[in-house]
Amino acid sequence: MKSMLKDAGILFAITLVAGLLLGCVYQITKEPIARQEALAQENACREVFSDAESFEAVTDFTEEAAQTVLNEGGYSTASVNACQEAKDASGTVLGYVLTVTTHEGYGGDIQFTVGVRNDGTLNGISLLSISETAGLGMQAGDVLVPQFADKNAYPYVYTKTGSTADNEIDAISGATITTNAVTNGVNAGVYYFQTMLQQGAGEGAANE
Repeated sequence: MKSMLKDAGILFAITLVAGLLLGCVYQITKEPIARQEALAQENACREVFSDAESFEAVTDFTEEAAQTVLNEGGYSTASVNACQEAKDASGTVLGYVLTVTTHEGYGGDIQFTVGVRNDGTLNGISLLSISETAGLGMQAGDVLVPQFADKNAYPYVYTKTGSTADNEIDAISGATITTNAVTNGVNAGVYYFQTMLQQGAGEGAANE
């Protein structure tokens, strides 16, 4: 009996010390991690809105409300996870940076930022997370990303025979699932912008 109590006491002490140490480590690393995450987010924004002086989260944005909008527009396979205003030095809103996740990737979710100017023109997209097939879908950064720069031709579609129109995106050879996922994700982001943000930017209703 005494042996059992002793063992229990030792186990309790080890657990308590381990818990205290973990708590201390969390407190020490919490702020540096938060700073790194904020820096990574700002860098991601600058990738798609290089002429903006600052970025500010849209105060009334929620992922749940955004998903409702996307579902109603037929984009239930994508999500808008964050929305930030891109501002110039005077505080004027130049457009928005949206963080979009498409759930149609061959290897899982694909997440990227998309910069949209007030008139609906895309500055481009920047991949944040992708785990597609090496040599195929993983070529998205080289093949797909450049094609969305300076485009204003929603809705975008992909083609396997060579693009002949502004809204056509050349598919990655052998990776149409990845191409489709990214294209639909971009369309979802633009749809959300047109539906929820463009009028607020003073540009009038979306022309679809």
